[in-house]
Amino acid sequence: MSRCLGVTTIVLAVTCGAAGMAQEAAAPREARPAKNPLDGNAQAISNGGAMFRTRCAGCHGPDARGYLGPDLTGFWAAGGTDGRMFDIVRRGVPGTEMIGADPQRVLDKEIWQVLAYVRTLGAVPPASQTGDAVNGERIFRANCTGCHLVNGRGGQLGPELSRIGTARPRAGLAGKVRGSNPVIRPGYEPVTLVTRTGEQIRGVKKNEDEFSIQIMDTRERLQGFLKSNLAEVTLDKQSLMPVYPPDRLNDRDLDDLVRYLTTLRGTADTPR
Repeated sequence: MSRCLGVTTIVLAVTCGAAGMAQEAAAPREARPAKNPLDGNAQAISNGGAMFRTRCAGCHGPDARGYLGPDLTGFWAAGGTDGRMFDIVRRGVPGTEMIGADPQRVLDKEIWQVLAYVRTLGAVPPASQTGDAVNGERIFRANCTGCHLVNGRGGQLGPELSRIGTARPRAGLAGKVRGSNPVIRPGYEPVTLVTRTGEQIRGVKKNEDEFSIQIMDTRERLQGFLKSNLAEVTLDKQSLMPVYPPDRLNDRDLDDLVRYLTTLRGTADTPR
């Protein structure tokens, strides 16, 4: 299951499935319906629920209210359409971790079944929001702006967060702060380089090929190195983001911080 970006581009990845070779590769494909042809079909909803739990719940949570990926249940209430959701699944979202579902492996019918199931979950009211966003912003400014950019203010070593409220649910945000969420966004993979003179340089990998590697170091300097000039290149498993256990950030302050992050949904000038 791929990671997703926000409620307006909510993504439901259905990228695994056998039987895809039968997807009428030789015949002209019919136009995609504007409305889910299986909406309300009890058998389709049952099948879609089984597929969702095996393929999607690891990212979106067992109730589709999000974990690593966003909450999917509010898509239609926010004005989303069946056709838009189908296209996101089939085509993916360029520049994000959401890849399209291969039509040779994933049947249109499977996507419609999963969407029929997810739509039934929107009838369950979401949990009420808790936390003080004002205090959360103060905590963010004190601890996070050195690495994260929000609405043009902050550092660039970590991901830009101006729209993080549409891209990650509360559980995923809290897990990232506490260190229980191991996912590292592409373009921010931590790396340690050791030169032939013994100098150690840490940063995040921005690009790499057979002969060279480009990084942003912890001082936010973009640097390129020929691998022939390096004694060691180590792709680290631990993110450069510090972990904030309860003795460093208590539960109440964590709740406030997460509440603030969920309010970050971009502005008209924020790049998508």
